[in-house]
Amino acid sequence: MNNDDLTLGAVLVRLEEQERDLAAQADAVRTRFTELTVQLEEFARAAEEVRITRKTLLALPEQAPPTPPPAKLPGHPAYQQIMAVFAAADAPLRARAVCEAIDLEIAPNNVNNVRLKLKRLVERGILTEPEQGLFTRPQS
Repeated sequence: MNNDDLTLGAVLVRLEEQERDLAAQADAVRTRFTELTVQLEEFARAAEEVRITRKTLLALPEQAPPTPPPAKLPGHPAYQQIMAVFAAADAPLRARAVCEAIDLEIAPNNVNNVRLKLKRLVERGILTEPEQGLFTRPQS
């Protein structure tokens, strides 16, 4: 054997090793490509489900917000008297006018107590206070 044979044999062995390495790399890339294809198909399927859900939700008829239950009048008889005054009134009233209408003595303590009751009725949505100290029934 001469040096040319060894060199050629060594080159052929080296080429065979490179071919095996390239084939192994190609197999790894093919495997990764297959995994990415599966993942891409999963993303496409999920996106389609989201699109269908969105389309379904947009097709639903709009629902009116639920109507709140009617406000409940406190059980104390004074509230009944106050509401009777407002039922007969044609304009907003102040606490003092309500006291006069229910025949309460016009004393600071009575006016303040009626004002507190009026504020409580405003909090419950039974009355409104368009201006400070001025109370009326809500407009229907």
